[in-house]
Amino acid sequence: MLREGAQGEKVRELQARLRQTGHFDLNPTGYYGPVTTTSVSAFQKRRGLTANGQVTQATWSALTARTRPPTRAELYPPTTRPITDPDPRCLTGRALCISKESRTLAWMIDGKVVSAMDVRFGSELTPTREGRFGVTFKSRNHHSTLYDTPMPYAMFFSGGQAVHYSADFAANGYNGASHGCVNVRDKETIAALFEQVRVGEKVIVY
Repeated sequence: MLREGAQGEKVRELQARLRQTGHFDLNPTGYYGPVTTTSVSAFQKRRGLTANGQVTQATWSALTARTRPPTRAELYPPTTRPITDPDPRCLTGRALCISKESRTLAWMIDGKVVSAMDVRFGSELTPTREGRFGVTFKSRNHHSTLYDTPMPYAMFFSGGQAVHYSADFAANGYNGASHGCVNVRDKETIAALFEQVRVGEKVIVY
């Protein structure tokens, strides 16, 4: 039915169901790559099926018998990786809760996640600082004079470090790094966040 190289809604459902069984630790992507192949093989081995990493009718039947139809939120999560449990400092008031472990930013109000997005950080030479900060100022169409690069929807929180949209992150993913800023690759989501966040609100990087 499905094998490596396949893509589409059925693959997304497969990944969401595998995640329910604990065999897939990423969020659904809709692309059947090596990670999905390994996850299918692990499920097959556990169920006593031929562990070839390809979804046969027997594999699909075994999987659907042990899972429920995924919700839309499970099929189309806002981030590539699941959001980790938030730092306790994020649980009160309004906070940009930024996890280096899950590489996600969660905009939280009174302990509830309002929106979430993938982020990337600085390199080993230019690390993103960790700790509790506050938004010092916002700049919708900011342009870095130091690196001569655009930083749209910038929300500065520690010196020159800011949360902002990155066209490079959108194009190249985690193959690159920032100069210390928290890069966001979803322009629509960061634009909406920019409108909601106020100067002085908490930024927790952990």
